[in-house]
Amino acid sequence: MTGDDPLIRTPRLDLHTVLPREYALLAVNRADSRLWVDRGFTNPLGHLVVDPGPLPHRIPRILADPGAAPYLLRLAVLRDEAIVIGSSGFHDRPDDAGMIEIGLGVEPACRGRGFAQEQLHGMWGWLIDQPDVHTLRYTVGTDNAVSQAIVRKLGFTHVGRQIDEEDGPEDIFEMPAEEYRRRFSPLRCCRSQA
Repeated sequence: MTGDDPLIRTPRLDLHTVLPREYALLAVNRADSRLWVDRGFTNPLGHLVVDPGPLPHRIPRILADPGAAPYLLRLAVLRDEAIVIGSSGFHDRPDDAGMIEIGLGVEPACRGRGFAQEQLHGMWGWLIDQPDVHTLRYTVGTDNAVSQAIVRKLGFTHVGRQIDEEDGPEDIFEMPAEEYRRRFSPLRCCRSQA
């Protein structure tokens, strides 16, 4: 871990910031052998290699604002095996109203084991201590039953629906950061380590 990678640890995962220098490699070749070699983990499942996920949106943002790296994309590394099993990140820094939206992915071979929820709690647990964050948002495809179940189980409120240009119809769920802090403070073991 480096000083520019405020690591988030959850019970089973380490959430590593994708650093600006790594975005430069990912922009050219997502399977570049130089990726992650100095981080102590590997990517045998090829996360973000075949399917770039959010990279087409994150690369221009990181070029414009390298300091946003801890928000934009974190690799979910299964600590015991030191392998990438997914990723999560916010679409951008909090907006002027203090709303911030999260997205995540888990490799198919690792689904059904609670890693999505663990990533959400890790990311939100890190984020809610920041004074400019007031509303947590999670948008979910209307046909994504698994993610719908997760966000409803967590108690997020359905506030509307939108049409995403790439993903189609999505339900919008939100929770005030203060409510998340109050409801899930026992999970705050998932702290960032500088």
